[in-house]
Amino acid sequence: MNNWIIRKIEKRDNVAVAHLIRMVFDELNIPKVGTAYADPYLDLMFEEYSKPKSVYFVVEHDGKIIGSAGVAPLENEAETICELQKMYFLPEARGLGIGSQMMAICLQTAKDFGFEKCYLETMPFMQDAQKLYKKVGFEYICSPMGSTGHVSCPVWMLKEL
Repeated sequence: MNNWIIRKIEKRDNVAVAHLIRMVFDELNIPKVGTAYADPYLDLMFEEYSKPKSVYFVVEHDGKIIGSAGVAPLENEAETICELQKMYFLPEARGLGIGSQMMAICLQTAKDFGFEKCYLETMPFMQDAQKLYKKVGFEYICSPMGSTGHVSCPVWMLKEL
């Protein structure tokens, strides 16, 4: 599986991206309340990430969306802080280095937007994701930042860009 590409989301990807995120939530038994699953714009990701200093990427393989992630300003925080948002991969996309590449693109784009720090929230059992976050320099912090609405995500991390 090496003919995959990472590109910016297009309007035509909305249904596939929402489906991918919901599939991962179902697969991993992630709470659906107080998480990204309940975000009102889950079916309108292209529109949501068309806002200033926001971007969302998809991983496409043979015409199928197999992963996605984005960055956007962290709501109710300093303008210099962004959030890594909705980074999800289907099982067939995991363990291939795609997550590392996606992370590098997201963090570089955040830097290019002028952000100085990147925040993220995750679930305690998402150990592989946390390994990746730590590898690129994210550190655990002891309380949430901003207003994400994701009250069911009890792990918070921050990285200097």
